Amino acid sequence: MRKLKDIKIFLMDVDGVLTDGKMYYFVDNRGIAHEFKAFDSHDGIGLTTLSKFGIITGIITGRESESVYERAKLLKISFVYEGFFSKMVVLDEILSKTSLDYDDVCYIGDDLPDIPILKKVGFAVCPNNAVKEVKKVCDYVTKKTGGNGAVREVCELILKEKNLTSLVKKGYEYGKWPDTPDNIKTEDILYSKWKLKNK
Repeated sequence: MRKLKDIKIFLMDVDGVLTDGKMYYFVDNRGIAHEFKAFDSHDGIGLTTLSKFGIITGIITGRESESVYERAKLLKISFVYEGFFSKMVVLDEILSKTSLDYDDVCYIGDDLPDIPILKKVGFAVCPNNAVKEVKKVCDYVTKKTGGNGAVREVCELILKEKNLTSLVKKGYEYGKWPDTPDNIKTEDILYSKWKLKNK
């Protein structure tokens, strides 16, 4: 767990990590199908708390979904990359933008597309519901499952290893937080547009 002390950025997959992995659809009165997702509110508090202490957060997902971007904006998540099944190229782009290294990254993923990143980063995590191939390459498997507090569990581990737990309590009791930027803008990158730009 010592590696968590040095983590500066926490990146996540969505389906099976921030959600329980189930896909929900409804058809509107024009006959157009829409996908929607259910997110865990405890995960949200954990991610918001990380950003209050200057820890960058980001999402790399293989699917495109308006609900992901809306959730990310609400939680002040810095990066949202949607529609990327090859995730290493995204990791490298984020590190270039933030001037960070692989060792500075904690990543949580649950399925095969996450393995290349999990093998590279400073601290690799998967939720309890991850496939066995993913569990084999991780430093830590959460007790909670995706969409049911797995991300919150990791947020709390990071804060604990950085000795920030008492400051978190003060923040929520007295509204005293570190002087970190509060105007975080969420950068949303869709693969379809990114591909055209990077031909």
